[in-house]
Parts: sequence; C-alpha cells; structure tokens
Amino acid sequence: MFDIYPAIDLRRGKCVRLRQGDPHAETVYGDDPVVIAREWVAQGATWLHVVNLDGAFGEHAQGATISPNLQALAAICDHVQVPVQFGGGLRTLADIQRVLDLGVTRVVLGTVAVTRPDLVRDALRRFGVDRIAVGLDARDGRVATHGWLQVSDVSVVALGRAMYEAGVRWAVYTDIQRDGMLTGVDAEGAALLAQQTGLRVIASGGVAGMADIDALLAVAPRGVVGVIIGQALYTGRVDLRAALSRVHEAMP
Repeated sequence: MFDIYPAIDLRRGKCVRLRQGDPHAETVYGDDPVVIAREWVAQGATWLHVVNLDGAFGEHAQGATISPNLQALAAICDHVQVPVQFGGGLRTLADIQRVLDLGVTRVVLGTVAVTRPDLVRDALRRFGVDRIAVGLDARDGRVATHGWLQVSDVSVVALGRAMYEAGVRWAVYTDIQRDGMLTGVDAEGAALLAQQTGLRVIASGGVAGMADIDALLAVAPRGVVGVIIGQALYTGRVDLRAALSRVHEAMP
C-alpha cells in the first residue's frame, strides 16, 4: 500500500502554500478550495490532505461560529468522493469530533501529541486507530509544535515510539526545513522513523519531482505508506497522473 495525498493548505478560506511553514512566506493558489480538490480528484487522487493553517497558528479559535477554513473543509468533504485527512489546530476531543462530523476520514494530531498525550489515547479509544494519526514535524530531529513556531526538546523518534506504545499506528513525518522548498523529500529519514517506531509513516516536505516518488517507493517495504505533495503539484514539477501511474506500476 502506498498513497499520494495532494495537499490543500487553508488560510482564511483560501488555498495557499508556505515555505518552511513560515506564515509570512505565503503564496495563494486559489480562492475556492473545492475547485482545487475536485481537480486533484479528477486527476486520480484517492486521498486529500487538508490543513487548517489558521488553527495551527492559533489565529482563529474554533468557537460557535464556523471558521472560513472549516467552511472550506465541509465543502470539500461534501463535493468529493475520496477520503480526507485533516490537521491543524485540533486541541480537544470536541475539535476532533467536529471535523469528523464534517466528513473527515482521518485527523492528524500534532501539538497535542507533545503537550497532551492523554488526549491522543482518549481519541484512539473514542474514534478508533484508523481515524487518528500523529504529526511528527521535525526541525533538526526535534519535534516542532504550534504550527511549527515552537521547537520542543523531544526527539521525533522518542515521540514516535511513545505514540506507538499509546496505540497510534499512523504518522505524518515532515522535515520542516524541506517543506515548500522543492529540495527533495527525506525518504531515508521517513523509512528510519518507520523502522525505529513501528509506525506507518506518510512522508511530507520537499518533494521536487518524480525522483522523489521513486525514492519513496523504494523504501515502502520499510514502512513508508504514502507521501503528501504540495508545492511540486501546484508548480507543475510533479504531474499527479504520472505519479499515480508510477505507484500503480510499483505496487499493482
């Protein structure tokens, strides 16, 4: 099994991309995320990866009034027929329940995996193993939190092992310094993380071309089960149909 997840990063209801997660290094790729979601599905995507950047940065509290990003998420879930993986700003069980009710298939928990591992365990019990993933976002081997604005003292491997022991089986691994930079994905790092933790690892950050897809497929037997692609798709460096074809050839 190996899946490609086109990324749809939401900021104030628009589809954007950031460089290295920097909120001040933003490129807007579309005002209507549903149009973009439909395009990736039309090209063959079997998953979408949606991120609430406002929630990750703590710029919009999730209160009684639904935020522009959650409105966009709900519209995406309503208009596409593929599963959606979603993360960003999920801090409580109620937050998780809310987005699952909107139609999300799997949530990615990042900051709370460090600050509230008990919440991750509660989420696993309440929602099931296949609906919960952890975000292992690395800067120099240490876990970054709060929209990557803070770096903890916890190593990515240590957190991954702790999450596996807690019952987590899915993880999204991002090398922050590569994210949005088109410098090449950390395929070996993703494979080592999978081997050292037992987690099924989805790689993210730095995909620049088809060579990265090939590198990830080469390490798939070591526990790398997918890749999230953003900037390379939006700039045309990777053709989604061709990438999916490569996956099908490697894993018929």
